[in-house]
Amino acid sequence: MPKEELKDLMKFLKPFPKEVKETALWLREFVWELYPGCNELIYDNYNAVAFGWSPSDKVGDTFCSIAVGRTSHNVHFGFYWGSKIADPEKLLLGKGNQYRYILVKNKKDFPATYIKKLLKEAYAYSLAKMKSPKQPLKGATITKSVSLKKRGAK
Repeated sequence: MPKEELKDLMKFLKPFPKEVKETALWLREFVWELYPGCNELIYDNYNAVAFGWSPSDKVGDTFCSIAVGRTSHNVHFGFYWGSKIADPEKLLLGKGNQYRYILVKNKKDFPATYIKKLLKEAYAYSLAKMKSPKQPLKGATITKSVSLKKRGAK
């Protein structure tokens, strides 16, 4: 399915406030415009709805993602291998071994120019790390998992 296929994603984002959905979808468009040849992997999980971009169909090759928390409704724009990329302005949050992110409250405050630089590095890192250089799909939207039970769901 191509990026225009929004049915699953819209269903997964339905419980969230309008502003949160708009921010998440705006960020989605931001990444798709820059990396149209990558694949979007969607996860409707217990704690969050997350969707990320990968040059393959494997989560381990993901270079960036957007996540919306089920209880906090925070929108994260993250880097799967964020601990491996430079962050000279120290905007990325997270202290784990791998993932780094920024909180996105609105389009106006999103540091697009800076994030584009980080995306370029994250994409290059992801490509270098790929176990198989073959790309089975290109520009596809793939729903990878759907949790039946959701945090905060009635």
